[in-house]
Amino acid sequence: MKVLAAMSGGVDSSVAAARLLAEGHHVVGVTMKLWGGESDTGCCSVSDVDDARRVAQQLGVAHHVWAFTDDFDRHVVDHYVDAHRRGATPNPCIECNRHLKFDRLLRRAEAVGFDAVATGHHARVVERPDGTRRLARGADRAKDQSYVLYVLGQPELARTLLPVGEMTKDDVRAEAEALGLRTAGKPDSQDVCFITSTTGRQGFLGRRLELRPGRIVDEGGHDVGSVDAVELVTVGQRRGLGLPGGGTPRYVVDVDVPGATVRVGPERALLCDGVELERLVWANGPLPVGTPVEAQCSAHGRPRPGIVAADGPASLALRFDEPQRRVAAGQSVVLYAGDEVVGGGTVVR
Repeated sequence: MKVLAAMSGGVDSSVAAARLLAEGHHVVGVTMKLWGGESDTGCCSVSDVDDARRVAQQLGVAHHVWAFTDDFDRHVVDHYVDAHRRGATPNPCIECNRHLKFDRLLRRAEAVGFDAVATGHHARVVERPDGTRRLARGADRAKDQSYVLYVLGQPELARTLLPVGEMTKDDVRAEAEALGLRTAGKPDSQDVCFITSTTGRQGFLGRRLELRPGRIVDEGGHDVGSVDAVELVTVGQRRGLGLPGGGTPRYVVDVDVPGATVRVGPERALLCDGVELERLVWANGPLPVGTPVEAQCSAHGRPRPGIVAADGPASLALRFDEPQRRVAAGQSVVLYAGDEVVGGGTVVR
């Protein structure tokens, strides 16, 4: 099989490429150049591209750099900025997977003759008896990345290989070390690639939209403080609000950007019975009302049991078995049946 290995310069994608080669596939490495601006974190720095190129040399495979900066700006960066403008909390890694890694890259790979694209994500593609495929959790539950890959439908899953999904992270590093790969001890990337450590989120957004100060009010509507930029506040936030200490901890329970107001309250005020999702992606068709699911509300959150309460042409209501902390608008909730992803969507405000 002719496989395009997406090499980010990290240890996981390095081992993924090595494993494919050992299995006898014809492997070509590619690094996606996504962010054209300043970068010192994430997976788009100059050093990451260099690491990917050198690993490809070690493995004896060709390596290319494909630039998708315009697509990245349009689908990921602009979406990120617009979400903050509206008071939502985006997940740029999910949008990158949705539009770049498993759309733009897959389409170009197919156009130039590749049978599949491989990445170093810790997740598995499982073929079911009926021939359909499902995304499933990786073997290393602590490193599982199925949450950020829920946007893969049947066409994407049919052309995607995840060679390290059956491995633990320790096994990946051990294999990289045994192969003498230069990325064996490289730390995992945890940051958004276009947010630098020097200017941070506020500096990045401050150059792209007008950040406005806002008032903080309590449950009764009384002023209790202020924030420098209401667009940078998210539901569930406790720290960084400048509120006096002591007493019952207060959390952000609502962000009203047009009204430049942040409402805070005790943790119990964050509890909700359910959530409404839009931008739905299904693994193999919509789930009927009444279907029990496990809902994961963050990348490494604990799945919460719930039920599909209502559905419509473009949205779905999920009801939790027990009240859960509210999920910020713009975040994703992924639905599981056991270890398999069955769908997911973006939280409606």
